[in-house]
Amino acid sequence: MGASVSRELIVLGTASQVPTRQRAHNGYLLRWDDQGFLFDPGEGAQRQLLLAGAAASDITRICVTHFHGDHCLGLPGIVQRLSLDRVPHEVPIHFPGSGADFLQRLRHASHFHDQARIVECPVDEDGVLATGPFGTLSARRLRHPVESFGYRLAEPDGRRMLPERLAALGVRGPDVGVLQRAGTVVADGRLVSLDEVSEPRPGQVAAFVMDTGWCEAAIRLAEGADLLVIESTFLETEAELAAEAGHLTAAQAARIATEAGVRRLVLTHFSQRHPNAAVFGDEAAAHFDGEIVVAEELARIAIPPRR
Repeated sequence: MGASVSRELIVLGTASQVPTRQRAHNGYLLRWDDQGFLFDPGEGAQRQLLLAGAAASDITRICVTHFHGDHCLGLPGIVQRLSLDRVPHEVPIHFPGSGADFLQRLRHASHFHDQARIVECPVDEDGVLATGPFGTLSARRLRHPVESFGYRLAEPDGRRMLPERLAALGVRGPDVGVLQRAGTVVADGRLVSLDEVSEPRPGQVAAFVMDTGWCEAAIRLAEGADLLVIESTFLETEAELAAEAGHLTAAQAARIATEAGVRRLVLTHFSQRHPNAAVFGDEAAAHFDGEIVVAEELARIAIPPRR
């Protein structure tokens, strides 16, 4: 499958602090090829997965930004469902190390037959958390009243083959694969290098910036991202309140996206003060001229195709 098909964000919830009649608590499942990254499962995340047509077995890694309830109260249900469904693979959970006690309480919130292969991975500082065929998962500390980390998933850069150059230099059939693996191949009696018949192809990047005030770390996390999922709890008319609470306005989220060179901006984590989320998109549009998606429950948002 192409990247636009096998890589997508499933929005489980968009509410900040409390769910509303229209909004479920936070929660996001990022499908990334054969991986499923579950970010910030708030209350009701297990049911939202069901409504979205996703299964517990789709989850291969969980990332918690911080331990405010709207970002983690769904963990008990998720963990217990992993056990109930006998999910066979390991599921690492990344979380702020200062919240280790909260994680233990959430993991063992009630009686159940605990057989899921959960691997606890506390995050204590900025840096790389995991690498694999999916790329690199890294974290940076954000600015919030409690310790909060944002996450960045980056695919390694690759190369795009240029058919017209391959044809011109006589590289065809199995020799193309040899060239990709070895970096050189002899074609028509001439040594051909990979650089001659290909061009750089940036790896795809997805970034998650949840509860934070304006900070350089948010921009660094979002740098060059194809998809940025970011909180935009308030509007500019509430900028003072946002600053006090350690949150962003929609305008600030948009300015972060602009400074970082983001391609597709997904706004979420909306205050219950604003039942119509369209106002967040309208405000952001004045500060970001790329694509803006105002997240909605159970929406599926594709990662933009590779450049």
